[in-house]
Amino acid sequence: MKECKIENLYNLDETIAKKIFEGCEYPWEVLPKIKDFIIELGETLSSDEYDKVGENVWIAKDAKVAPTAFINGPAIIGKGAEVRHCAFIRGNAIVGENAVVGNSTELKNVILFNNVQVPHYNYVGDSILGYKSHMGAGSITSNVKSDKKLVIVKNGEEKIETGLKKFGAMVGDNVEVGCGSILNPGSVIGRNTNIYPLSSVRGVIKENSIYKKQGEVVEKM
Repeated sequence: MKECKIENLYNLDETIAKKIFEGCEYPWEVLPKIKDFIIELGETLSSDEYDKVGENVWIAKDAKVAPTAFINGPAIIGKGAEVRHCAFIRGNAIVGENAVVGNSTELKNVILFNNVQVPHYNYVGDSILGYKSHMGAGSITSNVKSDKKLVIVKNGEEKIETGLKKFGAMVGDNVEVGCGSILNPGSVIGRNTNIYPLSSVRGVIKENSIYKKQGEVVEKM
């Protein structure tokens, strides 16, 4: 399932977390490693560039964090990032350089690459969002199946058992997710793809596509 491989989804030069992907074939393999990785990486960050605030929380000196935002560690907020009013970072979160975490947005066990925008009422859990990906207002990742079974990534007749109970979405670089959309557990969205507003997405969506609805995905011209 080559569409789901790390090198086909992400430019690893656009994240401070590049090293976590070493030795992995698929991006969801790093989800259980995020917490320990942040703690290890955080201790190496320059005190000239980052402030350590609270337990295992590192915030770049030039990042903008609203006083009403809540950040629980482990977490790293990158250079030039903006964490807005009433954002809720529950922990195990890397917010990339120049990324935006907006009003009432909640993050949990995630890696946001550089320039990611989750600016309005988003929930992103157990997920990885690639460089310059953007989630429209109210769009979320659903990270647990309703039957609580382990998540399986499906691409037509192909299947990969992940062994994970919690797995939201792997969103490639430059993906646009429309307002009010749900990325169901195990979704993988290829690079440069657009998701129509109010979509319910599941499975693998190939790169350079426009997702209109289930069963109607067209190639970008």
